[in-house]
Amino acid sequence: MSIMWKYLDKRQATVAAIKDFESMQFIIRNTDGEIKDAYEKMGGVAGPRYDGMPRTHNPHAGEERLINIIEEIDVLRERYRQAVEYMDWFKPAWEQLSDDERYCLETFYGDGNTYGSNAAYYVAEYFNIEQSSAYKRKNRALDKLTVLLFGKP
Repeated sequence: MSIMWKYLDKRQATVAAIKDFESMQFIIRNTDGEIKDAYEKMGGVAGPRYDGMPRTHNPHAGEERLINIIEEIDVLRERYRQAVEYMDWFKPAWEQLSDDERYCLETFYGDGNTYGSNAAYYVAEYFNIEQSSAYKRKNRALDKLTVLLFGKP
C-alpha cells in the first residue's frame, strides 16, 4: 500500500504531510539510538535468588519482560520503515519547491505553527507584501506541492 493513501483529501493531505515532515525526520534520526537503548534494557533473564524468598508472583516475569522489549523493538523498526517510506514520497516533491515557497509553507504549517497564528504577518514581513498577498502566496505554494505529491486533480 502506498504512503499517499494515508492522505486522501489532496489539499488537506498536503498540509498533513507538511506537518508530519519534522516528526518523520526526528524518527529517522533517533530510531537507531532507541533500538540500542531497548537492547541494553534486555540484559538477560534474572538469575535465581538464594535467600529463599520469592521475588515475584509471576515465575515468568523475566521472559515476559524480554518479550515486551522485543515487541517494542519491532514497533520502533516499523515506525522507522514508515518514516523512510514517507520521506521517499515527500522529500523529492518538497525539494522541487523554491526556497521562498518552502519558507512560506513552513511558516504556515511547520512545527510549532498553527494556521491562523502570526504566520501571515511573518510571511508578509519577509516578502514585504500585504497579509492578503501572503495568503495568496501560501495557497500557490500549497497548490504546487499538492500537484507534485499527487499529480493533477
